[in-house]
Amino acid sequence: MFGYIVRRLVTAMLVLILTSMIVFGIFYLGPKNPAKPLCEAQQRCTPEKLERLERRMGLDKPVHVAYGQWAKGLFVGRTVEYSDTTKFDCSAPCLGISYSNNAEVTDELKEKYPATLSLAIGGALIYLFVGVVTGVFAARYRGTVIDRALVTSTLVVSAIPYYLIALLAWIFLTQKYPVFPDTQYSPFLDNPATWAGGMLLPWLVLGLTNATQYSRYTRGQMVETLGEDYIRTAVAKGQKENVVVFRHALRAAIIPVVTIFGLDFATLLGGTVFTEFIFDIEGMGRWALQAVVGRPDIPVVTATVLVAAAFIVFSNLIVDVVYSFLDPRVRLA
Repeated sequence: MFGYIVRRLVTAMLVLILTSMIVFGIFYLGPKNPAKPLCEAQQRCTPEKLERLERRMGLDKPVHVAYGQWAKGLFVGRTVEYSDTTKFDCSAPCLGISYSNNAEVTDELKEKYPATLSLAIGGALIYLFVGVVTGVFAARYRGTVIDRALVTSTLVVSAIPYYLIALLAWIFLTQKYPVFPDTQYSPFLDNPATWAGGMLLPWLVLGLTNATQYSRYTRGQMVETLGEDYIRTAVAKGQKENVVVFRHALRAAIIPVVTIFGLDFATLLGGTVFTEFIFDIEGMGRWALQAVVGRPDIPVVTATVLVAAAFIVFSNLIVDVVYSFLDPRVRLA
């Protein structure tokens, strides 16, 4: 097990390095000059001033040299220069200086990420619990009215775009009829009640809409597992139905669901763009969207892409390790 984890960690680091190279190269070699928006924000952007700014930003160097300087800043920091009078000492891990407000991207990331983390954890717990429970009941009462009602309801919810559900929920449940408090993010340590109240509606919308696919996944796996020989043997030995369903069948059927959950949760941690934008939550997803719209803020976009990639890579490792505990038949060589 230990050797497997070490090998996977090395592989994960190689994937992240390759991802950072690709992302950096796309913006460095792209058709738009990253220095031009900064020059235009200053007074009298002459060709000479633009050329000096390109030299200060390292855009006149080969891409591998520029990437090396950027990667070095992650470990020891670096000095970022945008003009003769504008210099920033970016401390490690330096992800760059934002073009929009001249703040360190790492510091902004630390401010934005708690909101995304809170939103992702709450929504993920709801859609995993609701999806698995409804899927198990649909499989247990397969072919009955309960099964058809659950399957039909999941299909109806899945057919409606998520952003429309979120927008209607915000309009009717917080604005027109204040059933829920106005959505906002408040630090958990400041006031847990305010934190939970401001995130409750986004949690429910995110959780219940995503629970539909988990319900179908769980139902399909449970129906297949309940037809296995060892399940029929357990029933023939006289074991109670609840023991057979929840202890034996669910343990085997949950493995594919865990795989999907690991990837989905990593994606949520990468940034819940629609949820944060509609419910006016200052998280990483909304921050990334603002960095793309208008004048592209390349350091911010690069940082958010790398963080999202890191969570997806390491979530795969965690899911693989969890496999062996959920199903003894799975062994990590």
